[in-house]
Amino acid sequence: MTPSETRQPLDAPPSDPVRLTAWVRGRVQGVGFRWWTRSRALEHDLVGWARNTADGRVEVVAEGTRAECEVLLNLLRGGGTPGRVDHVAERFSPAKGGLTGFSER
Repeated sequence: MTPSETRQPLDAPPSDPVRLTAWVRGRVQGVGFRWWTRSRALEHDLVGWARNTADGRVEVVAEGTRAECEVLLNLLRGGGTPGRVDHVAERFSPAKGGLTGFSER
């Protein structure tokens, strides 16, 4: 991890802006998962993107309040996604800014 990617303290205020990076493993490509993620992110005023990776995962980068990013993370793990989620690994870091909207890459 670089200094700008240090883990946020667990007691950080929920209104603090953060960046959530999540890697979702399972049957998540070709099933509408990125579209679903974009829809959920926009419902929670998050900016960022979701993209397929070469190893079959989906990488999700979202910025907003810590509380809203945690809601998205819980939704990714919650079982209501398209396809099948086997595992979600996440990292919280300080928000970098410069993102607008939420795109599927």
